[in-house]
Amino acid sequence: MQDFLPLRVLVRGQVAEIRQLVGPAESVRRLEELGLRPGARVEIVRGGSPCIIRLNGCTLCFRDDQRVRVLVSPRKTA
Repeated sequence: MQDFLPLRVLVRGQVAEIRQLVGPAESVRRLEELGLRPGARVEIVRGGSPCIIRLNGCTLCFRDDQRVRVLVSPRKTA
């Protein structure tokens, strides 16, 4: 695995690109239906677990656990 981080470790204001979803197929499919899919950019509104993210103009609350994880690559902001 590359240098991907769990979504929950990012801090407020940080922007990241989703790189991988890990979990049971049904859970991954549900996250993808919500827009959480590889290549999507998210902004952290509140870090931790649950974290609050901004995705495609929507605000979502997400809690990852041992079964379902969203792995991201932080982006540098200009």
